[in-house]
Amino acid sequence: MKHLLTLLAIISFHSVYSQSIYTVDYESQADIKVFVVDYESQADLLVYRQKYESNADGNEGNWFFCDYESQADKTIFFVDYESQSDLKIYFVDYESQAGWRNSAKKHLLY
Repeated sequence: MKHLLTLLAIISFHSVYSQSIYTVDYESQADIKVFVVDYESQADLLVYRQKYESNADGNEGNWFFCDYESQADKTIFFVDYESQSDLKIYFVDYESQAGWRNSAKKHLLY
């Protein structure tokens, strides 16, 4: 019984902190409104697109884009203007570059 409770706790912890993302078609459907900035220095979060969901653990900018909304931990909508956004991101080329530049906004992805 003790092992079962431990396993359930680990599974629960994993699902809370994974970063599976789904892009919605309408702003009203989104958990977070996101704007993609032109330069790293303007971003709140540097995001690396993972190829596999299992690599998108933690709240450190490693995102896996799901095919279905039901698979996602968070839904996002890409806005046209920075002033409309909750979160500004910049897509990086390497996993090691991903991470928060403005940790005050970390709560948006929990």
